[in-house]
Amino acid sequence: MISGKNALAVVIFKFEEDESVIRGFLGLAEYFHSVILKKEDEFYIPHSSILFKLESV
Repeated sequence: MISGKNALAVVIFKFEEDESVIRGFLGLAEYFHSVILKKEDEFYIPHSSILFKLESV
């Protein structure tokens, strides 16, 4: 289970069939040299005390 309860901040990105948002999110993971976790239609990038979340609307 992916939880943001230990994160100091949770940054949520929402997209609606716009591939540029997905590419930007992948670029964020590359910038932080991090992995992307996927759960159903949501993607997560854990970094330090921040959790980035990408969800479909």
